[in-house]
Amino acid sequence: MAVLRYKLISEGKVGKYTVPLNIIFVDSKDIVASGLSQDDAVTKIASQIQGPAGISVFDMEAVTTTSDGIMVQGAIIKMAASDHGRINSDFGRLDMAEMEYSPEIVSEEPHLKQWQTLFSGRRLFRGPDPQKKVIPVHNVVISGRASNNNSATEMMNIVTMEEILLPILGQLEIMNDGEVLIGNTGGVISVGIGMTVAEKFGRVFPTRQFRAGETAHNCGEYAQTLKKEIPCIVATKRTLAKAIINALNAGMVPGLHIGCSPAVLSVAKYLGREIDIDNIKDSAWEELISIGFSKKWLQVEQKVLTEAQFLERADELIPGVDEPFKKKVSELVKVMEINI
Repeated sequence: MAVLRYKLISEGKVGKYTVPLNIIFVDSKDIVASGLSQDDAVTKIASQIQGPAGISVFDMEAVTTTSDGIMVQGAIIKMAASDHGRINSDFGRLDMAEMEYSPEIVSEEPHLKQWQTLFSGRRLFRGPDPQKKVIPVHNVVISGRASNNNSATEMMNIVTMEEILLPILGQLEIMNDGEVLIGNTGGVISVGIGMTVAEKFGRVFPTRQFRAGETAHNCGEYAQTLKKEIPCIVATKRTLAKAIINALNAGMVPGLHIGCSPAVLSVAKYLGREIDIDNIKDSAWEELISIGFSKKWLQVEQKVLTEAQFLERADELIPGVDEPFKKKVSELVKVMEINI
């Protein structure tokens, strides 16, 4: 008898933080092993969960990019939302678009130079293709009480209006049975998620908007409040630092090729790497200054750390997440099985 496996974070409390709906993670390899199609597998999993749920299907051999342009291995290839065991037939599921490599796309999106340097030959997925299906703003799927938003990196219980942020690196840690941080998003990440790069079929925006050095929020001091009190599940600072270091070593310059998020700027500053300060726009500086990241701070000379030294101090040197605690993924998720 074939078995379909998936990972589940149940709706409820994790420490003092609220998980407002069930969160489900599925490896496409487990779907293949079950003998089901991806749509049938997602439907089967949804039938087991009576409460609201967000569902992510991963290809762990493919690659994706973070909102600030860091390329990493592991990608969401399908997203869904379910409630009362069902997925809405019109609005409940979306496939992520596969991006084809070409010199032209790298010219339009210079952060994709990482593709050939770090992940040559791997498939790339980010957000859905709006030409294939009319998509609501911010790439969302909805069924009943469940909203799965921003290409499966933010979820909401529509009735209670409680949200949770799930940045892609944290989800990949869950798929890889690693370790995560759980806390309130806080002002630093609230600002940071606005420091995007321009992408076709991006996780949030389907067209190329808000290039490196710009802010998608464009709301000054208010940016730090946008997600401040929303719980989040994110990768550890060390894991985040490793991903950023890989991008810097591939030739990425913050503010020019990749976004000017506080985490990216912190890693680049302490490692003595180039930052295109002059390309960071005034609107982005206004938001960065509101959380203590000024141009003057970046220009102050200091002892350059080695990569190993920075990784040892990553928790201290990378800001973000209010009142967090670390948790092993094995202690957070349940591995579920369905007999097929």
